[in-house]
Amino acid sequence: MKKWQQNALLIAGTIGVMYGMIYADVVSRAREAYQEGEKYWNWTEHPDQRAQYLQAQLSSERAALDQKLASNKISKDDYDRETELLQFDHDQQIKESTIKYAYIWYQTAAEQFSPPNSKWVQLARSKMPAAKERWKAELRAKKIPFEDYMID
Repeated sequence: MKKWQQNALLIAGTIGVMYGMIYADVVSRAREAYQEGEKYWNWTEHPDQRAQYLQAQLSSERAALDQKLASNKISKDDYDRETELLQFDHDQQIKESTIKYAYIWYQTAAEQFSPPNSKWVQLARSKMPAAKERWKAELRAKKIPFEDYMID
């Protein structure tokens, strides 16, 4: 094989590997986004699971702060401030709409990670309309005014 043929083969192989890596990355990101959407969809149907998850997260973060305070890595004032921030974040997360986040994650999977039109993109596209309608119904039930362009 001539030198130019070897170089052309090497370049073609490198390009093929590069495209394969990009494809795998985009598909795995679409899968992660879809799975996040599924998590929030599940939490819409089972709010008790969400509350347990958020409470466990709060407890874990508080335990880490307690440990820092016990080892004198932070002052009592910093501990109080951080604890207050943790509680505020927890309260905000409780107030957030889970169906809104489900819709946003499905939208992310469908719009940001296609092409390729992977299984995860197709699943996200199929769930988006139902999530959007449930989000609109939630907004109407809370009497929050909105226009369609605001939630697209």
